[in-house]
Amino acid sequence: MSDQRRKALKTILQLTSQLLWVVGLVVGLSGVYLLIYYRQSSVFFSHSYITLPVILTLASAAFLLVSGCLGTWLSLRDSTFRQGLFVYLLMLVFCLESTASALAYFHSTQLDSEIAPLSGVFQNYTGNVQDPNSLAVDATQEELQCCGVHGYRDWLETSWFNRTGGLWVPHSCCNYTYPSCNGTVDQPWQLNEQGCQVKLETSLQFVLSFIIWMSPVVFLVEVVLFVTVGQLMMDQPLMHYQILGKN
Repeated sequence: MSDQRRKALKTILQLTSQLLWVVGLVVGLSGVYLLIYYRQSSVFFSHSYITLPVILTLASAAFLLVSGCLGTWLSLRDSTFRQGLFVYLLMLVFCLESTASALAYFHSTQLDSEIAPLSGVFQNYTGNVQDPNSLAVDATQEELQCCGVHGYRDWLETSWFNRTGGLWVPHSCCNYTYPSCNGTVDQPWQLNEQGCQVKLETSLQFVLSFIIWMSPVVFLVEVVLFVTVGQLMMDQPLMHYQILGKN
């Protein structure tokens, strides 16, 4: 193999390894976002299994960053041991990404059952700032700009609404485009129209879909790296014999 072709392979290895950094950061950020989202809204979920793809995604992101650093180092110096370690890390990342993608797909088809406790949390709303369930409801309604489970009328059937005299829904239901909104039900146009269940499912579906589609991207990058490293590893014995022949 000519020196020119070997330099081209090392350039490809360096650029693709740097791409691993970018992919690792993107994968890691998607995992962190979903983890933060879960911690803020954990009272709405029936169990914590949805965090499994998050944990695997974060582990995959960490190994992607390590692999990117190692691949960049290999593009500058030859090392059979580190090349083998690099290939092992790529295989590990592939296994982690594939498992995370499969789990994310499974949970994306089970979102209705995942957030089954949502209605119960809204029914038990107290408006007390010391109540974590009430804080989660207000935070969700403000962040997602929603009101109630399916709409503001859901609040009319809660004990909290009856305690207010049947006049107001939580202030977090107010549409931010109406600064004068105080949550009164006789001005429903000032309240957010959509319910929180649809918006919560849409947000989760987006992040889970992102994790699913990142798996083929990682796979394509790894294929390029496998081929490149394989060519470099095959070239090393040949170069060794050529040097011995010259001597």
